[in-house]
Amino acid sequence: MKLPHLASALALSLPLTALGAPSVSAQTAASVLMEQGHTLLQINAQGTSTREPDMATFSAGVTTRGQTASTALSENAARMNKVIAALKRAGIAAKDIQTRNLSVNPVYSQPARRPDGSYDSDERRIIAYQADNQVSVRQRKLDDYGKVIDALVSAGANQVNGPDFTLSHPEAAQDEARIDAIKEARRRADLYAEAAGLHVVRILSVTESGGFNPPIMLTAAKRMMTDEAAPSPVAAGEVDVKVNLNVRFELAPGDA
Repeated sequence: MKLPHLASALALSLPLTALGAPSVSAQTAASVLMEQGHTLLQINAQGTSTREPDMATFSAGVTTRGQTASTALSENAARMNKVIAALKRAGIAAKDIQTRNLSVNPVYSQPARRPDGSYDSDERRIIAYQADNQVSVRQRKLDDYGKVIDALVSAGANQVNGPDFTLSHPEAAQDEARIDAIKEARRRADLYAEAAGLHVVRILSVTESGGFNPPIMLTAAKRMMTDEAAPSPVAAGEVDVKVNLNVRFELAPGDA
C-alpha cells in the first residue's frame, strides 16, 4: 500500500513545487512521516528584510612599473606604506585592513605584425615589470567613506574598487527574513491546498539554503579625484537580507 501513497504525493507536489520536484528518495523519507492517504507538498519560499547598512567594504591598492622586478616592488612598497598610513590616519583600525594581493609580473611588448596582417607572438619580449599590492578595507563609519577615498588617492593609491554595503551584525535581519519566508510558504501552502480540495495538516521539515548576500542600492556617483574641497559623494541606500527556505507540508483531504 505504500506505492500508491507515494504516487499520490508525487502527483501533487510535481506541479506545485516552485523550483522543481525533490528526488524520489527525499519524498519517500518525508512520506513515511505522514498518515496513509495524505499528500506531500514542497514549497520554496524567500523572505526579505530591508535595513540601512552600517558598514562598507572596498579594496584599495597601488600598481607600479619598473625596469626590474626589484625596482617595481620597491617603489610599490614605498607608495603602499603611505596608503596604509593614510587609512589609519582616516580612522581605519588595523584589524580592518587586510592584504588581499601582492604580486610582481613581467610586462611584455606587443607582438610584431607580419606583412599578411598576422602577429608574431614569438618576438614578444619583457619590457618592464609590474608590481601590484591591494588591501581590503572595512569602513565602519559610512559618513567618512568619501573622505577616506580622497585621502587614499592623495596618498598614492591608483586602484580603488567598491563599495559593497553590508551589515556588521546581520543576525536580527536574517531572523526577520526567516519569519517572512515561513509566512510566505504557509500562505502558498494554504492556497494550493484549498485549490486542490485539501487542507494543511502540519509542516514536516524546513531547510534553509543560501546566505547573506545583500544587493547594493547606490544612488549617487563616486568620483576618484576632484579639484573641489567636498569629499567624494557616496549614498549607502538600503540592503536586502534574503533567506531561502524549502518547506514540506503534509496535506489531508477535506476541511481543516
